[in-house]
Amino acid sequence: MAAAREEGSVKIAFIGLGIMGMPMAKHLVAAGHTVSGYNRSRAKVDEFAADGGTAAASVTDAVQGADVVITMLPNHPEVEEVVLGQGGVLESAEPGALLIDMSTIRPETSIAIAEAARDKNVRVLDAPVSGGEAGAKQAALSIMVGGEEADFAAARPVFEALGKTVVHVGPHGAGQVVKAANQLVVGGIYGLVSEAIVLMEASGVDAKTGLDVLAGGLAANRILDLKRESMVARQFQPGFRIDLHHKDMGIATDAARQADVALPMTGLVAQLLAAARAMGHGSLDHSALLKVVEQLSGRA
Repeated sequence: MAAAREEGSVKIAFIGLGIMGMPMAKHLVAAGHTVSGYNRSRAKVDEFAADGGTAAASVTDAVQGADVVITMLPNHPEVEEVVLGQGGVLESAEPGALLIDMSTIRPETSIAIAEAARDKNVRVLDAPVSGGEAGAKQAALSIMVGGEEADFAAARPVFEALGKTVVHVGPHGAGQVVKAANQLVVGGIYGLVSEAIVLMEASGVDAKTGLDVLAGGLAANRILDLKRESMVARQFQPGFRIDLHHKDMGIATDAARQADVALPMTGLVAQLLAAARAMGHGSLDHSALLKVVEQLSGRA
């Protein structure tokens, strides 16, 4: 990593100031880094600049002179365009710069980007995150990182401004595989919590009280901790949208095919999320899987 402008500080380009990216970029500014932010929506760039960041007019503008480039984008086509396209990261980055893609995309795309970057003398890490909007706002994300050990060590100060669990999980693409595993587990738990709510309510049991008990026993999990009250109240303001989780389950099922393994429960959860989108719930929080389970039981 290039020499810091101030001790402990690096120049960072942050591309993708969305629900997750905006608070992450702001945490990096608060940590003392010089952060240039770019987003297709100019309003997002202006908001970031108002909170101490530097506004960039384009990907090229953001990336030039940066020690670290972070991308936080919705899916692999956007990452490919921003990184590999004309005026993109690999055309604009300084030799020796470190590209950290924190998007959730296909493992094979992460590997392909790392291979393309090698020819440009740009180092790459794939570092998807878990924790949703709340984790991003609280700088409490779980970050799973694929790539070279030395690059991970160099990036650790950046990661520590964004998350509480930061782990190097293997070579290029490994971060995306672990994120796929994370998403299949999260989706499965949402489905089971939804079924528990429907069962209790249909049986005349107060679901809130029942979930309080479950949260104190072997069934305890972070989803019960964070979402049981909002699910019982049918409050589905998006922290992580059904649309995005549906995309992630496609990554998980594709990864299973690549690895030649059978993941039957993952397939079922993927279909439930597809049903949620088909019902028009794609913009709701992924806890809205409850609406699908209710529909299946005739209790919508």
